[in-house]
Amino acid sequence: MIDVVAVALIDELGRVLMQRRRADRQHGGLWEFPGGKVEAAETKALALIREIREELALELDPARIVYLTEAADPAAGIVISLYTCRHWQGDPACLDAEALEWFTADALPGLAMPPLDVPLARAVKLVLEKAK
Repeated sequence: MIDVVAVALIDELGRVLMQRRRADRQHGGLWEFPGGKVEAAETKALALIREIREELALELDPARIVYLTEAADPAAGIVISLYTCRHWQGDPACLDAEALEWFTADALPGLAMPPLDVPLARAVKLVLEKAK
């Protein structure tokens, strides 16, 4: 299985940062949670911190990252572990995607996403609704 980590960055207004995949990549043009593959000898937390630094130029504190859920595609051999984070350092920069945008919980289900991001978005929506 290919381990992938992703994060739902939640701002002070309860919105989630999503990125749109580049058109030249698999699932191009679809919205996804930022993140990427876990490399050999890397923990999931360290992989997430590295990926978010590379994709968004943000610094995450491992103590502020909270595991939420995962989604898997056994046929493709992929499992995505999703975390939430409400505190980070820096302002998000679009370094590895077509666009970044903040979305409310109600807007998440209407986004065009890769298949594995859909159940992850449902889990995030539930967390945000409970926080109200």
